[in-house]
Amino acid sequence: MKFNVFAEMKYTASAPGTILLDIHALRTPHQTVISETFTTDPYIKVEELINASGTNRLIRFEIAEASALKVTYKAAIDNFCEIKDFSRIDEIPVAQMDLGVLPYLYPSRYCQSDKLYRLAWNLFGHITNPFEKVATLTNWIHKNVQYLSGSTNSQTSAFDTVTEQAGVCRDFAHLGIALCRALTIPARYITGYAYQLKPADFHACFEAYIGTDWVLFDATRLVPLNGLVKIASGRDAADTAIANIFGNVEFTSMLVSCGLADEGFEPFYYSDGQLTGLSYP
Repeated sequence: MKFNVFAEMKYTASAPGTILLDIHALRTPHQTVISETFTTDPYIKVEELINASGTNRLIRFEIAEASALKVTYKAAIDNFCEIKDFSRIDEIPVAQMDLGVLPYLYPSRYCQSDKLYRLAWNLFGHITNPFEKVATLTNWIHKNVQYLSGSTNSQTSAFDTVTEQAGVCRDFAHLGIALCRALTIPARYITGYAYQLKPADFHACFEAYIGTDWVLFDATRLVPLNGLVKIASGRDAADTAIANIFGNVEFTSMLVSCGLADEGFEPFYYSDGQLTGLSYP
């Protein structure tokens, strides 16, 4: 499917500083950036940085003096995803996992899987099919954690979310990841532009490694799973922050949108009990 994405962010600098933005759509074998533009007003020279794993496209630029700044990103994206049947997939022992997925098994800053081990196994350890296990814990989060804007902050972790039983998409994703890792299922954090998200914003969800596929899950159920344009993936939100600011620079406002660029879109939502899921190969 083809999407048009847009982001506009405004900043006020009281002194020189540096900004690292992570708002560019990823280029992957199944996500093609047809066209894109990135501008700053006033003009500033920028550089693109791509990490070794190809999971982040960062834009770095320096603000030389106190000023107001607006950055704008526009892109046309052609995206492909695949619906797969995971009913006959067995769990992969850690000893047989690819080296590249092992970091997504470890506890991380916001996903303290070591602290949630007992909860995860008491609730979901009896389920044998790995897809069913992740789908069930995702449904559990959706039913037991209230989506509540403004209820958490940048310090909130998966352990906090279990305790407070409220959060936003970031917190839902962190909790899903932590529970997966506690169950010895690799999981990673995803940021992206999301079609039909209201109000429009950047969105967070997670992927679990099942069989040989990264499979997308979203405990918020706010958007169709096939309406996501990926920006970045990482161990948690610390790896995929939309902006990192260094210096006396203040974020002031933001506009985000994700629109459909062609016809025939059929939204894919997960239904309780089904053993088919969505993979972005």
